[in-house]
Amino acid sequence: MECRVGCGACCIALSISSPIPGMPDGKPSGVRCAQLTADNRCAIYGQPDRPAVCNRLRPMEDMCGTTTDEALAYLYELERLTRPDAVPGAA
Repeated sequence: MECRVGCGACCIALSISSPIPGMPDGKPSGVRCAQLTADNRCAIYGQPDRPAVCNRLRPMEDMCGTTTDEALAYLYELERLTRPDAVPGAA
């Protein structure tokens, strides 16, 4: 599956803990990545300073849905479910 051109949901909904050019402390969920262009494309796609987590993320039908809104809903729910305070027994 290929990314939907201009979607950008993963660059908004997902938190990233590693440095990103323009965001040395990473980014929280719900904040647009500094490298997300106005037309929702990655400005550093294929560049060596793109975070490893971004390079490893692969589009999947369940994650991407058929619209950006569906992708955002899925990814926000994933973020909610994987927060440290959402994991039983986590400190």
